[in-house]
Amino acid sequence: MIVLSYFYVVSMILLSSRLSSLDFSQKVSRKFLHAMIGNLVFFIPFFSWGLSPFLVASPFIAVTFLTSPLSPWGFLRERLRGLSELTEEGHHTGLILYSISFSLLALLYAPMPYVIASGVLPMAYGDSAAALVGQRMGRRKYRLVTEKSLEGSLAMFIASLLSLFVSGLYFSNLYSFSVGGKLLSFLAVSVVVTVVEAVSPRGLDNIGVPLAGALTFLIMDGWL
Repeated sequence: MIVLSYFYVVSMILLSSRLSSLDFSQKVSRKFLHAMIGNLVFFIPFFSWGLSPFLVASPFIAVTFLTSPLSPWGFLRERLRGLSELTEEGHHTGLILYSISFSLLALLYAPMPYVIASGVLPMAYGDSAAALVGQRMGRRKYRLVTEKSLEGSLAMFIASLLSLFVSGLYFSNLYSFSVGGKLLSFLAVSVVVTVVEAVSPRGLDNIGVPLAGALTFLIMDGWL
C-alpha cells in the first residue's frame, strides 16, 4: 500500500504538471494537485502499520522544499521543473506547509483517519474551491488580514462541508460511527476552517486550516 500511495502521488504530480503545460492555468494545476493529494486520507484504513501514513506523507516535506525557490540546490528544481513551477506559482512555502500538516496529522491520528480527513479535506477541496471561485467570481471583497471575497469564502465553506460529508459516508462503513452523529462536527469544522482561511496570511492557511480543522473535530467529537 505504501508503494501504491507513492505511485499515486507521483502520478498526480506528473498529471498536474501536464495540466499546466496545456491550456490550464498554474493556479488550476496547483489546486488540482492539492485536491488529489488530499485523497490520500482514503488510503489510510488499508495500511497495516500505524506509521505507514506518516512514512508516505513526510518525504514530500523534503521534496517540496528542495523543488521550491528556497532550495539550495538549483539542479533539483531543474530536474523536477513541473513540481517546482507549481510550487513557485503559489506561495513559496505553500506545498511545504501542506506536507508538514498532513504528515503531523498522519503521525498523530493514523488509527482515526477521519480525524486526519477533517483537517486535510477542507484544505484539499475547500481551499481549492475558495481560490478558484474567488479568482473567477469574487466580486464582494473584504479584508481581515489579506483581501478575500465573500464568494470565495462561501465556496470554502460549501466544499469543506461536502468533502467532510462524503468522507463521513466513506469512513462510517469502515469504523463504528454514523454519519448523522458527525454532522454537527462537520458543520463546526467547515465554519472554523473558513474563518481560518479568511484570516491566514498568504500561504499559512496550508498549515492553519488542517490543524484547526482536526482540532475542531476532536473538540466537537469529545476527544478533547
